[in-house]
Amino acid sequence: MNFIFDSFKNSILLILSLDGEVYHAVWTSLYTSVTSITVATAIGVPFALALAVSDFPFKRLFIIFLNTLMALPTVVVGLALYGLLSRQGPGGSLGLLFTPSAMIIGQSILALPIVANYALGTIKGADSRIIPTALTLGASNSQAYILILSETRFGIMAAVIAGFGRVIAEVGVAMMLGGNIRGYTRTMTTAIALETSKGEFAFGLALGIILMAVALLINLFLNIVQQK
Repeated sequence: MNFIFDSFKNSILLILSLDGEVYHAVWTSLYTSVTSITVATAIGVPFALALAVSDFPFKRLFIIFLNTLMALPTVVVGLALYGLLSRQGPGGSLGLLFTPSAMIIGQSILALPIVANYALGTIKGADSRIIPTALTLGASNSQAYILILSETRFGIMAAVIAGFGRVIAEVGVAMMLGGNIRGYTRTMTTAIALETSKGEFAFGLALGIILMAVALLINLFLNIVQQK
């Protein structure tokens, strides 16, 4: 018990002392996660809307495939992108491997199916009369689509939060594509894994506390918005 208590006390001291290494890992995690979920939302929500309002052959099979991608292993994404971005790969000349940009690409791929699936379920669950009624009243297709997105905004927000939760807690892609470089690509999760393996339990615990605090604040924000 003394070990746990001392580690917890030291982790709090690290947080309160504004330790540079701790907060750089926090900043890297937030920067890559927010950027990747923004990219995933910008692609996933319009894609979900188009999928919900359109009809084409094998649509059901396509949706099943999209659902399957929600369980896409992070190491598979990391492995595929590593091959593409390595020096021997087709994208090697871009010099993206072991940079925050590579991490953002990988995390965006992980978040995209989650955002798209949840948004699709929300839009399909909305009143089916919204778009026909809007079109009957003289709205354009774009205005009707904006209206249904407005009506389902809380569900879409929940989809974004779910995608953000996936990427901010991600380890595999961040480790494989970022390289866990100190002061550059080290995130909270990769730092926790590394420092704990080195016996620096207090350092990992400090980052774990901050990670949980971020998740709590995001869910509180969502709850407040829904209540208003």
